[in-house]
Amino acid sequence: MDKIILRLFTCTLVLFFYSQKVFSSENQSEIYKKIDIFGEVLEKINREYVDEINQADSMDSAINGLLQSLDPYSGYMSPEIFNEMQTETSGEFGGLGIEVTMESGVVKVISPIDDTPASKAGIKAGDYIVKINNTQVQGKSLSEAVDLMRGPVGSSIDLTIRRRGEKKALTFQVTREIIQIKSVKAELLEKNIGYIRLTSFNENSSGQIKKEINKFEKNKNLKAYILDLRNNPGGLLSQAIKISDFFLDNGEIVSTKSRQQSENRKWFARKGDLTNGKTLLVLINYGSASASEIVAGALKDHKRAILIGENSYGKGSVQSIIPLKNKGAIRLTVAKYYLPSGESISEVGVSPDIEIDEENDDFKIKTETDNQLNYAIKLLNG
Repeated sequence: MDKIILRLFTCTLVLFFYSQKVFSSENQSEIYKKIDIFGEVLEKINREYVDEINQADSMDSAINGLLQSLDPYSGYMSPEIFNEMQTETSGEFGGLGIEVTMESGVVKVISPIDDTPASKAGIKAGDYIVKINNTQVQGKSLSEAVDLMRGPVGSSIDLTIRRRGEKKALTFQVTREIIQIKSVKAELLEKNIGYIRLTSFNENSSGQIKKEINKFEKNKNLKAYILDLRNNPGGLLSQAIKISDFFLDNGEIVSTKSRQQSENRKWFARKGDLTNGKTLLVLINYGSASASEIVAGALKDHKRAILIGENSYGKGSVQSIIPLKNKGAIRLTVAKYYLPSGESISEVGVSPDIEIDEENDDFKIKTETDNQLNYAIKLLNG
């Protein structure tokens, strides 16, 4: 049975490489040698490893390892994980409430989402998760680490964190919940400033923001807007384009470039600024990633907004979700984002016009500790 599995896997690999035309006649024999070595390693693991293993799980890990060797954002999703991912983009899912990636063999927090268990427990953007309960993360794939963090709603998990500036590891107990994201929060500040906090880009975000802007625009005293994108890990590209368009009257919003010329695209704003050109300040920090960076970068490049805060995360690549026959999927990086200026966000991020250090952890509106928001309010009030 083991040999049949290995032969099938070998044939699958050969057909994959052939169909993608990734090797020439010169290196074809080298590819076959590598496939033989893989089969030999798998066979030895199955026979000699100290514990009995599930070969199907090993195959999943091998596929995921191949994808994650490309970059931190590509990966394999089992049918269960793929189904959960589809639920997440609709605005409701179960878990801790953090967006994560893999860096240097450990899980790195891109951003905790507002009002979720991770945010309430004190997890911050940039934290490294080195241990999940009693299990070391080092050496595990991102999907394996994420699986360890999943569990029944109401159950608790201990996360051991390494944080910049802290000498000792920190441990946080987080209780899993059903995460219901209302991605937009809005409030009138100082009776004349429309404050909009966007926590994620799900399929409902643009509609919620448009509704809040329409409410604000009925206020005759309104003079400016603050768009808060701090700790927003991103989400749907379509939402980033729509939300950018709300504040622009024309011009390019974002473009993508890939190996396939036909996949290179550009998106432009349509005529009509919903805010009628009112002053706009955008708050960003290290936890602002992906779609957040598209919005912030487009508004900055068009000189439509002043950016305040910290340099953003730097996730400037496009992942395509490609369904598989087993009802799972692969997440594959297929292109990179480019701002209207032609600059790439990838690994660089978006820099603020005014750099203000962050002290606030909970991003409650107008708290005394929120340096960035208070600075923005003072700037608008002269």
